[in-house]
Amino acid sequence: MDAIQQRHLTLPNDINTVPQLNEFIDGVCEEAGIDMATTMSLNLALEEAVVNVMSYAYPQGTEGLVDIDVVSGNGHIDFIISDSGQPFDPTDKGEVDTTLSAEERPIGGLGIHLIRQIMDDVVYEYRDGKNILTLKKHI
Repeated sequence: MDAIQQRHLTLPNDINTVPQLNEFIDGVCEEAGIDMATTMSLNLALEEAVVNVMSYAYPQGTEGLVDIDVVSGNGHIDFIISDSGQPFDPTDKGEVDTTLSAEERPIGGLGIHLIRQIMDDVVYEYRDGKNILTLKKHI
């Protein structure tokens, strides 16, 4: 049985801190022995989810925080993204119809579509005044 690893990162809602997120994810994946291709796709999914929180969770001009907790071991890695911004469930978006042309598709929804393609499970809950998005990947 793998040892359970836990890591935590808190970022302000400032997209200029995304390189810190990428560095954090790279380090977590390296510790967990995850290959580079998977690490790159996890970085993409996490960046999409975290940038959405940074951009939309808090009213324009308001400072807020995004917490990223990682739990890995026993063949999986979980990324728990939480914020105390406005309640928003990205998982209640329907599946994106990728057969439509870009002009025909409604705006939005591609980020969660991308996250669903990369991750094995995506779960949202609103608890104790916080949005909690858990992204799970079997490794």
